[in-house]
Amino acid sequence: MNIISYHELRKISPQKAREVVRKVFEANNRNVSKTAKILGIARATVRRAVYDCLEDKSRRPKNSPKKLKSEFEDIIVEEAKRTGFRYRRLSTYLQKKYGLVISENTIKSVLKRNKVPKKTRKTKKGERSLYDYEALIPFSEFQLDTKHLLDKESLPKEVYEHMKNYRLPRYEWNMIDVATRTRFTAYSYELNSTFGFMFISIVALWLRVHNVRGRMKIRMDNGMEFCGGSERKLNEWNEIFEKLDLQLSPIPPKAKHLMGVIENTHRADDEYFLMIHAERC
Repeated sequence: MNIISYHELRKISPQKAREVVRKVFEANNRNVSKTAKILGIARATVRRAVYDCLEDKSRRPKNSPKKLKSEFEDIIVEEAKRTGFRYRRLSTYLQKKYGLVISENTIKSVLKRNKVPKKTRKTKKGERSLYDYEALIPFSEFQLDTKHLLDKESLPKEVYEHMKNYRLPRYEWNMIDVATRTRFTAYSYELNSTFGFMFISIVALWLRVHNVRGRMKIRMDNGMEFCGGSERKLNEWNEIFEKLDLQLSPIPPKAKHLMGVIENTHRADDEYFLMIHAERC
């Protein structure tokens, strides 16, 4: 017959293990040393089982001087639900917006403790890279796109209201070098092809002035702020920009995935600029 030791019984049920200690203790004339010897435990363990309660006491410390303040924890939970960020991006976001330096592990614990749900994104597996990045020459391949700042999909409601009330620019123009991720940005109140032509010209001239000599190719969509799908207009623009050794290359219809590099910058703008700084303007 196998006899279960005190330590094995304690793993099954701490309460039953202490009840056994009390029975042995009473059967041996309340002798602490003898009880400890029979059960193979320390005398202090016998005293705790006899004179304390049967349930385990909480191991939570009485004082936690480094514990995160409740108001900071409320901010973490609120911003996590509002933005959908997880611990890594949320740590950077809180530092930039509130000046709070909180470690990623602390934020992870707060989110887990408050059961903040994680937002998931569907991604397609097995897709090829847009470019051969190892062979890519700096300032040779660009992506060009615009962003409607009041699209009411990616920013909190209060940010949109602030931008409307203070009549901030409605449109953001972006051109990014794929190899170096160098980005050129401008803002406007209107969206038309005149501004599109001016933006491309300014960026191209700036690059040429700063000794960028190679041929440049700009990938863009078929929006009305550029060539709008017009073959005649595209040829006219390319003829003009050929003097700067620059070529415009529109993407095919319904091929927005080819603009993945510039689209990611829109998301970064939302998270690390507009969400934080728009209401300060």
